[in-house]
Amino acid sequence: MRHATEHADVPTAELDTALRGGPFHVALRAAIAARGLPLQRVQHHLSRRGVKVGVTSLSYWQQGARRPQRPESLRAVRALEEILRLPEESLIRLLAESGERTPGGRAAGRSYRSVNEASGVLDRLTADLGRSVDGGLQTLGHHERVRLGARGELASREAHHIVRAHRDGVDRFVAVHRGDPGCDPGRMTVHALENCRTGRVRLDQDTGVLVAELLFGAALRSGDTFSFRYGVEDGTAGTSHEYLHRFGSPGGQYALQVRFDPAALPVRCHRFTQHSPAAPRGGGQELTVTGPHHCVHLVEPRIRPGVVGIAWDWGPTAPPGP
Repeated sequence: MRHATEHADVPTAELDTALRGGPFHVALRAAIAARGLPLQRVQHHLSRRGVKVGVTSLSYWQQGARRPQRPESLRAVRALEEILRLPEESLIRLLAESGERTPGGRAAGRSYRSVNEASGVLDRLTADLGRSVDGGLQTLGHHERVRLGARGELASREAHHIVRAHRDGVDRFVAVHRGDPGCDPGRMTVHALENCRTGRVRLDQDTGVLVAELLFGAALRSGDTFSFRYGVEDGTAGTSHEYLHRFGSPGGQYALQVRFDPAALPVRCHRFTQHSPAAPRGGGQELTVTGPHHCVHLVEPRIRPGVVGIAWDWGPTAPPGP
């Protein structure tokens, strides 16, 4: 176990400030500078501990161009805390709790804190509708199509649900949309596309959460199945870096497709899973953007509680945003 006094020989004000407030890449860069280690030496120390990380990855991490997400990368971050003589969990905490930013100042993804805040808001908004998110329905199939615009923004998404009622009298579904950081849910539009119509809509400006009733027009009996589609026009935030879906209960098949604008194509994409928003990301698999459709997709044959998503890296020439 490391002792608190072990980081006393890196007393720079920049490092102390970065460790308290982040973001991660600034804290990492300050810690490496305070120790006076070139990245090749940092890599050597990691290798001696059985952790393999390239110098290029380390450089990307400290620049904020990429962030550690895979289990092996998170092992490296914990090892870096020891190598750089930092308090335990100091860098991991910044990854988990702070909203990471790219060099352009745009959010790289939803932080653990923001997901928890959004969950609390979601409970409040659905309670205001007199509903629960489950709503008496079990998911048999859930297919989502997400479209990004020429600025790299989350322009829209479309969802097709096949559900089964597990109690009598179910006549609606509560749709949830979480915009990217900086979005404006007041300017989003919900469209009922097939076998439903839009009912009441509630939103929270601070967390970017929007919920909407989709009315079936008739009450289902227990055991009845139903198929419907809806869409959300967004496009109100800056450059997007990932799309994820959080499931609270098991269900049937889930498929996610992300379509990029030809004017804004990422340099790489990968899928990921998490048991919970606080857990390390796993299940990483590189995805290839297919042309001429400019799409990537994933398929989960059986939904399990947790998070499933796709993330992408814009590289050094990210779209300009709004």
